[in-house]
Amino acid sequence: MRSSLLWKKIWQHKVFYFFLLPGLVWFFIFSYVPLFGVQVAFRDYTFSGGFTGSPWAGLKYFQQFFDYYKFEQILRNTIIISFMKLFIGFPMPILLAILLNEIRSIKFQKTVQTLSYLPHFVSWIVVVTLMQRLLSLHGGPVNELLIALGMEPVQFLYNTSWFYQVIVGSDIWKSIGWNSIIYMAAIAGIDQQLYEAAKIDGANRFRQIWHVTLPGVRNIAIILFILSIGSLMSAGYEQLLLLSGPATAGIGSVLDVHVIQSGISEGRLSYAAAVGLFQSVIGLVLILAVNRIARKVSDVSLF
Repeated sequence: MRSSLLWKKIWQHKVFYFFLLPGLVWFFIFSYVPLFGVQVAFRDYTFSGGFTGSPWAGLKYFQQFFDYYKFEQILRNTIIISFMKLFIGFPMPILLAILLNEIRSIKFQKTVQTLSYLPHFVSWIVVVTLMQRLLSLHGGPVNELLIALGMEPVQFLYNTSWFYQVIVGSDIWKSIGWNSIIYMAAIAGIDQQLYEAAKIDGANRFRQIWHVTLPGVRNIAIILFILSIGSLMSAGYEQLLLLSGPATAGIGSVLDVHVIQSGISEGRLSYAAAVGLFQSVIGLVLILAVNRIARKVSDVSLF
């Protein structure tokens, strides 16, 4: 009875499900079909044997990773950088969306929005090249300004003292505008009568933001936070690969870079697959745990 009622509702809204179909097909092809290749992590993979012809290795490559002398260092670096990106960078799009919402000049608001979106479409190679030009110790505009102000030039890049600041700062600069779009949409959906009622009660703009705007984006923020937790073991391989050097290897070696170097540079495909699967399993566990906590604390969850 319940099943027939479900199909009846689906048929009633078949147009909406038709629009949903391309997205489902995309996820099936690019997210679920490749799961067949997960078995590489449990095989001594060879190109001649392929997925099914290579001999089983069991947990051999997982054990190799856990016994790797840099295992603790890589895991610690990944967690530290990911935590910094999450807890420093996550509130920034919310703050930007609120500030943009408070701008009364529509033209100025659209200009700021456009400028904040643009870095998202620029590759990390271009971003790092730009940073190298701006922050160069010799001839970089930033250090030239410091010298003009009577200060000593600073080695910003490939310097352990500035490594975390550069990594987190560049990540925020690149993603803040794009990530603020959904919060702008959430703010636009808040009932304007709530603001009018707050004004009548004598609330100033700060109070309106605190009691109306923030509760209005609360549910969206919780959902996005849960999703962000799932990528906590992924610190961003392209950024770290380009901004890390021999001097910062001790604090810049992360799981993403280790997977790329092991799989592509060294050709250890089974080992790289095992490390990648380890990342994914930890991410899944974190999502399930945080989702459960969020459902109990705030009644908002993914499922």
